[in-house]
Amino acid sequence: MNSALINLAYLAASVLFILGIKGLTHPRTAVRGNLYGASGMLLAIIATVASAEVFGSGVQGLGVILAGIVVGGGIGAAIALRIEMTAMPQMVALLNGFGGGASVFVAGAALFDAADPSTQMTVATVASGLIGGVTFFGSLVAFDKLQELVLPGKPIHFPGQQAVNSLIGLAALVVGYMIVDDPSATGLYWVLVALASVGGLLLTIPIGGADMPVAIALLNSYSGLAAASTGFVLNNNALIITGSLVGASGLILTRIMCKAMNRSLANVLTGAIGPEAVGGASADEVYAGKVKSSSPEEVAMLLDGARRVVIVPGYGLAVSQAQHAVCELADLLESKGTEVEFAIHPVAGRMPGHMNVLLAEADVAYDKLREMDDINPTFAQTDVAIVIGANDVVNPVANTDPTSPIAGMPILEVDKARTAVVIKRSLSPGFAGIPNPLFAADNTLMFFSDGKKAILDLITAIKEA
Repeated sequence: MNSALINLAYLAASVLFILGIKGLTHPRTAVRGNLYGASGMLLAIIATVASAEVFGSGVQGLGVILAGIVVGGGIGAAIALRIEMTAMPQMVALLNGFGGGASVFVAGAALFDAADPSTQMTVATVASGLIGGVTFFGSLVAFDKLQELVLPGKPIHFPGQQAVNSLIGLAALVVGYMIVDDPSATGLYWVLVALASVGGLLLTIPIGGADMPVAIALLNSYSGLAAASTGFVLNNNALIITGSLVGASGLILTRIMCKAMNRSLANVLTGAIGPEAVGGASADEVYAGKVKSSSPEEVAMLLDGARRVVIVPGYGLAVSQAQHAVCELADLLESKGTEVEFAIHPVAGRMPGHMNVLLAEADVAYDKLREMDDINPTFAQTDVAIVIGANDVVNPVANTDPTSPIAGMPILEVDKARTAVVIKRSLSPGFAGIPNPLFAADNTLMFFSDGKKAILDLITAIKEA
C-alpha cells in the first residue's frame, strides 16, 4: 500500500477518533462514541500492518504483530468483562500507565535502531521517555492507592518533597539535553526513564483518594502526550493526531475537575494537590447525641406527602449496584404525582460521569439528571432529598471550614432541603477522611443500610402504606 493511501486511512481514523470523543460527552451518544473510537483504532492498525515497512520485516515480523494484537485484545476484553463499575477508575489508571509504558519502549527501541537519528527524533524520544516514565509509574501509584494494595489512600508527604521533585525534574532535563547533544549515548535514555519514573512516583504519592480522579485525568493527558511524542519519533501521523487529541481532551477534563473540586491546576501539575487537614472537629464532636436514625416506614410516610424529591447518588450506590432499584423508586414516586430529579455532582463516585453511566444503565431518563449548578438553587424548594452513599460531595464543611481538605469545593447543597434522608451503612467518612455535619443536622434522617437493600425496603414500605 503506498504512503498516500496509508495517510488517507490515518486521516479517516483520526476523524473517527474525533467523533468518538464527541460522542462520549453525553450518555445518550456514549455507546456510539465508543464504537467510533474502536473503529478508528481498528482502521489505524490495519493501515499500519498494511504499510510497506511492516511487510518489509517479513512474515515473522507480521506474525509477532498479529500475535500481540490477539493476546493484548484478549487480555483487554477479559478485563473489560470482569471489571466492576466501582473499580473503573483503577482500570483507567492502569490503562493510562500501559500507554505511557508503551511509548517509553517504542521510542527507546527506535532510538537504539536508528543509525543517524535527526534532532526531531532525539527530542521527541526524550519527550516520550520523560512523559511516558512519569505516566507509567504515576498511574501504577494511582492504581495502588485506589485499590489500597500497598500504599494508603491518604496523602503521603515527607520533608523537602517539592525540592526533591524539582531536583529530579532538573536532572531529567539535563540528561535529556545530553541525549539530544549526543544521540549515540543511548544508555542515557534509560537514566532519563529512571528519573522520570521516580518523578512520577513522587508526584502521585501526595495525592489523596478524594483528589485521585483529578490525578487520573491528568495522567490520561500525559499518556496522550507521550503517544504524540512517539508519533514524531516514528513519523506516524495517526499517532501524532491521536496522541494530541487524548492529551488535549485529558487536560481540558483536568481543568474542569479542578474547578469542580476547587483545586489549582498548577498544584496538580507539581504534585502539591489539595490542602491538608489542619485540626477540625472530631467525629464524636460532630455526631454525639445528634444523629437521628430512621426506618423504611418513617421515610415512606415522609415521601407520601412530598411534592418534590431530589435523589443524590454517590459511590455507595455504585458499590451496592442500586441503580435499578433507584429507578424503580423514582417511577413509583412519579406514579403518585411526585416530581423526581437526580442531582449529579461532577466527581460523585470515583470518576467523572460515574453516576451518569450507572443511571443510564438503569434507563433513567436523561432529562431527569440535573447538574450541580442547575439543581443547587432548587434545594430550598425540595421537600425530601435522598442521599445514597454520597459523602464529601454533600459535606457542608466545604463552605464553612477553610482548613478542611475539601475547603472551597463546590458541593450539592442538600442541607438546604426541607428534609434530607441519608442512606449509608455507617457514619464512616468519605475519601477526604473527615466527618460530615449533614448527618447530624436537625433536618436530616439517617437510614443505616446497604444502598440497594434500603431502596428495596423503602419501595415495599411505600406500596404497603
